Amino acid sequence: MDRLARRRSIDYLMKGISTGFAVISLLALAWILLTLLGLGLPALTSSIFTKVMADGGLLNAIVGSLIMVALALLIGAPLGIMAGTFLAEAGRGSKFAEAVRFINDILLSAPSILLGVFVYLMIVVPMGGSSGWAGIIALAIIIMPVVVRTTEDMLTLVPISLREAAFALGAPMWKVIMAVTWRSARTGIITGILLALARAAGETAPLLFTAFGNSNWTLDLGSAFPSLPLAINLFAQSPDPNQVSIAWAGALLITFGVLALNIITRVALAPRK
Repeated sequence: MDRLARRRSIDYLMKGISTGFAVISLLALAWILLTLLGLGLPALTSSIFTKVMADGGLLNAIVGSLIMVALALLIGAPLGIMAGTFLAEAGRGSKFAEAVRFINDILLSAPSILLGVFVYLMIVVPMGGSSGWAGIIALAIIIMPVVVRTTEDMLTLVPISLREAAFALGAPMWKVIMAVTWRSARTGIITGILLALARAAGETAPLLFTAFGNSNWTLDLGSAFPSLPLAINLFAQSPDPNQVSIAWAGALLITFGVLALNIITRVALAPRK
């Protein structure tokens, strides 16, 4: 009886600690969101969306971020899905798969500024200057390991019986992967892509070495290219209170843009009854 009471006490204690930390996390998140709303919402005027950075707006930075993140996603997400599929399906138990997994873990835990320096040395220096393409490649390198890890984990959770049933019907391996395993793990894979997208959308350090930023309107990816994180970094350091307010407005746009994307995707992928 004493042992049962002790177990219950430990169980209640651990539940209390877990609940307490969950409440602290929610309070911290609420504090951040309220701060963003309080400081960013008043600065969110029409000029933010109609003027470029040189004129006190964020139009070119917003468009630049959308372009770079979209192209980086088009490069990094397919590569990550294919690599994660190889690790989960075709490369199980092989030494090559272990090496790929090890390298991916290194990329996943590497500071983003190191990836920016790597792209700077490999692309920016040989090309003779900063460019939007260099920023896109840096963001793609950030996106890829996150997608690889989540894709492998989600495909590993798919029951082996589903694969065996498809093979028993005579389906080739590529058909089993596309029609069975990818479909079963679709929600988890897309969630991983969204996590990678959220991380890439707010990265500043690698873009400082690659895209560098531009205060004027441009769509030339071969030159210095604007982005919202770089604009926030620039305006936040300004002694002008108006520019600091613009930085808060930019931070609000990134935060709620990613939040809206997550909500829309979850609603679209929710199972239909």
